[in-house]
Amino acid sequence: MRNILISGASIAGPALALWLNRYGFTTTVVEKAPALRDGGQAVDFRGNQLDVLRRSGLLDEVRRHQTNMGPQAVLDERGRQVASIPAEFMSGEVEILRGDLSRILFDATKDRTEYVFGDRITSLTEVADGVEVRFAHGGPRKFDLVIGADGLHSGVRALAFGPESRFRTDTGVHFAGFTAPNHLGLDRSGLLYNVPGRGVMLQSKHGGAQANVGLWFRAERLPAARRDVREILHEQFRDVGWEMPALLAALDEADDLFADSLCQVHLDHYTRGRIALVGDAAWGAGPGGGGTGLAMMTAYVLAGELAAAEGDHRIAFPAYEREVRGAAEAGLKQARGAGGFLVPATSAAIRRRILTYRLLCARPLFRLFLKLAVKAANVLTLKDYPAATSGGLRTRR
Repeated sequence: MRNILISGASIAGPALALWLNRYGFTTTVVEKAPALRDGGQAVDFRGNQLDVLRRSGLLDEVRRHQTNMGPQAVLDERGRQVASIPAEFMSGEVEILRGDLSRILFDATKDRTEYVFGDRITSLTEVADGVEVRFAHGGPRKFDLVIGADGLHSGVRALAFGPESRFRTDTGVHFAGFTAPNHLGLDRSGLLYNVPGRGVMLQSKHGGAQANVGLWFRAERLPAARRDVREILHEQFRDVGWEMPALLAALDEADDLFADSLCQVHLDHYTRGRIALVGDAAWGAGPGGGGTGLAMMTAYVLAGELAAAEGDHRIAFPAYEREVRGAAEAGLKQARGAGGFLVPATSAAIRRRILTYRLLCARPLFRLFLKLAVKAANVLTLKDYPAATSGGLRTRR
């Protein structure tokens, strides 16, 4: 079983292709977007997560593109700095823009992986010797295995496991992100600003001319009739004050706006027959759940178990689930209260959070703070698998 289709070309998909290629599998990655997505918010690696970058040989390249972000200033409702969060907590040991990491993984796999952009899987039919796959645009094909690495709203998961509503837990918090001019002149630093039920995160980008903007707000459900995300954001943030007039003006000009609801995905199993899920498609945790680092680690595990089983998914898939389940559950647990922490509902809750930051960032408690930050990241320890060679597998001695 050497011919594998992967849905999703962001992080988990190319990371899986990287390891499968080294083990001699044939990989195809299909991505519904017309091209790689540049930019995006920053993602970080901490604790055991750095091991997967070392093993992949990509750590030095990731470090060359890291954000080098410094402390994040916490502001009160009047816009005054009242606390500072050290970079080690907010940005991990290595932080990189999602688009930069995606490009690194693509460049590392493009010569051996077939990439199909601008298409998506529309049906999966498992047969005796593989999976028959139909696409929205391309012709039908058959693969030995299909892997869903297509994110929180996975199309593969919906086709193979059932509708998203069966596995999704909403938090009542929603978010949006975009690039804006760095009108405050931030230099490798960021600002966190909150009023009850709404939050703003502002971080400088490479070169200093631009900044990443994150907007968070509480709403039990978004108006179904409104399709214009910008209209909803204006409605939510127009009375916030602080720097919001400038940020809302930048929002109207942004060409990279994305928005979603903060939710979690819980599945009893990550595999079914010849189909498996990895990353957010399997256990979308949300902020603080180790998302990107854990996705790359579990991609390494899935490829390694397939190599160890010589491609036999009946052996590899259960082993993969046993290996990663604890880390996935730990990430989900750690991120469960992220919405309340990012977007406190009341002024009193905002003041309590500020006090928490001050206490935990003080010298006596800071090491404990860091230990808590890497707790989920350290649940999974990568083990050795058969060594990869350019021609396929070589047994590690």
